[in-house]
Amino acid sequence: PMVVDSVRFLHDRFLTQGKRILVEGANAAMLDIDFGTYPFVTSSNTTIGGVFTGLGFSPQYLKETVGVVKAYTTRVGAGPFPTELKDELGEKLQNEGHEYGTTTGRKRRCGWLDMVLLKYSNDINGYDAICLTKLDV
Repeated sequence: PMVVDSVRFLHDRFLTQGKRILVEGANAAMLDIDFGTYPFVTSSNTTIGGVFTGLGFSPQYLKETVGVVKAYTTRVGAGPFPTELKDELGEKLQNEGHEYGTTTGRKRRCGWLDMVLLKYSNDINGYDAICLTKLDV
């Protein structure tokens, strides 16, 4: 069977040998159970803390944090969205950006890039750099 103690595995095979691990988060900071816009959140930590609680290694091993940010803001489902575009431009971002939920297929709500939200996300996650995506949409 492919069952291992993941803490021991990561420490023995990677961390204590100085090898690098790339960790990817899949949800936005505002969906984080602790820091998101409750009750419109997921059931886990989608911010940097989830790396440590989910994988079981110490923050001392973290070398760099890159925030991956779209050139505009999106949200699936209900919840606050101050920069939402409820017009043709919002629909254009949906269509050209292929903004549909991966699992549900629901349309993502689209709006202007929310710099206040981005600063808040940076305050929580401590980005060393930002990778700005979807500039061509």
